[in-house]
Amino acid sequence: MKKILVTGADGFIGSHLTEELVRRGYEVKAFVFYNSFNSWGWLDQCDPSVKGKFEVFLGDIRDPHGVHEAMKDCESVLHLAALIAIPYSYHSPDTYVDTNVKGTLNVVQAARKLGIKKVIHTSTSEVYGTAKFVPITEEHPLLGQSPYSASKIGADQMALSFFLSFETPVCIVRPFNTYGPRQSARAVIPTVITQILAGNEKIQIGSTHPTRDFNYIEDTVDGFIKALESNQALGQVINLGSDFEISIGETIEIISNIIGKEIQLETKDNRLRPKLSEVERLWASNGKAKKILNWTPKFSGREGLRRGLEKTIEWFRQSEILKNYKSNVYNL
Repeated sequence: MKKILVTGADGFIGSHLTEELVRRGYEVKAFVFYNSFNSWGWLDQCDPSVKGKFEVFLGDIRDPHGVHEAMKDCESVLHLAALIAIPYSYHSPDTYVDTNVKGTLNVVQAARKLGIKKVIHTSTSEVYGTAKFVPITEEHPLLGQSPYSASKIGADQMALSFFLSFETPVCIVRPFNTYGPRQSARAVIPTVITQILAGNEKIQIGSTHPTRDFNYIEDTVDGFIKALESNQALGQVINLGSDFEISIGETIEIISNIIGKEIQLETKDNRLRPKLSEVERLWASNGKAKKILNWTPKFSGREGLRRGLEKTIEWFRQSEILKNYKSNVYNL
């Protein structure tokens, strides 16, 4: 197998994806964000079974020259590098355009010049906005209810435009709400878990009524790899979702039940999105992924969500992990 470049390999999904590609026999180059500490993000704590078995390229997705250099000897690219925090996008939207839109342009531009065989571009369920119908198919209208989601819509369209204009071999993978070990505390599930495990009885939270389609990290990673290996995925937008809807409030109840601790929820204004920016409902149709990719989530439904949360909580219980999360502050 030829070399695969994973951008955003230092992040939550990217690090898991890098490890699994190595396990499946791929030659992997991990594109991580350059920093003077020479930190590889979560890859610094990768599984011992894959340690030292992948190449690392330090760069910046916003730099077209570095992106081109990283892609030179690769056959395919899994593009995950992005800014993803919604609250941070409210006060720093420029960085989201530079990273998400221009960064994606750098990837597809280099792919076109180098003759890359496949680009798997990462989208997000946030591009749909609040569901107008459920389950949400890939034909659902797009609505940027935050600068973050607007930048991802722009990135998706940029990637698709290269497929339509230049036949650049692009596939858009659109994961719904992925969770699991290594996720940042900017997301609701790690926020709740870390506060409870830190001994808090009052859990600070934002809105609890919106619904989400949560997906365990193993399922999301499997979907990416199936898209990479599919001959039918090019030019397609494909949801990765469990086809199961649950409110944030109900999800918190399951978490507290697993941990075995009674809690009180305390709504904080700084954790609330502006009213018109809140995505009230997300529920994925995954029929297209099943048909084109032969992908079926293993952690589906309420039972699957509980199993995924149990594995996630077990990871967070490790003292050396928990100490790295600042449960007493709001993480943008």
